[in-house]
Amino acid sequence: MSSSPYRVRRATLDDIRQLTALWQSMQFPVEDLARRVTEFQVAEGANSEVLGAVGLQIAERQGLVHSEAFSDFAMADHLRPLLWDRLYAVATNQGLLRIWTREQAPFWNHCGLVSPHDEAMQKLPAPWRGPSSGWLTLKLKDDVETVMSADKEFALFMQSEKQRTERVIQHARTLKTVMTLIAFALLVAVGVWAARLFMRNPQLLHR
Repeated sequence: MSSSPYRVRRATLDDIRQLTALWQSMQFPVEDLARRVTEFQVAEGANSEVLGAVGLQIAERQGLVHSEAFSDFAMADHLRPLLWDRLYAVATNQGLLRIWTREQAPFWNHCGLVSPHDEAMQKLPAPWRGPSSGWLTLKLKDDVETVMSADKEFALFMQSEKQRTERVIQHARTLKTVMTLIAFALLVAVGVWAARLFMRNPQLLHR
């Protein structure tokens, strides 16, 4: 079985010249992207020429797939899956919670990225906010801290409910004790009253 003719790896400063040519062809902001070159994954051919590249910016434990470019878009269908595998591996290794993109190629839908609902849009990191349309997103995993916080809040709620229930039960027990004492006191009072009555009127016993 023959190996793939393409190699995917993280971009280095040595790739700047070839990446600049790609970015210029796409009319991307070259100077800005050049400062962030290590965000990019590149696909290179047998002669080490850069055939495609895509960036993954990280903020607030989320990733933004951006600035996709190819030297020849006829090769995009072959290179995108390789780049995506690399991006996904990087995202999971970094412990990212969610991936976002505004890339419009149908491929990204096929990878599982979907239009976000309102709740998901609230999680979009502040540096990327702006136009609200055209976003696609993929949830990688739950935010453990949020889940733990929710579990903690639930545990506190259950503890509060337990304490409230115990207070109600204790109140009921106290009320029962008081009612028992009152009943006993009434019984004693009736007994004392009856004893005095018979002591004053012994003839009542002979009627």
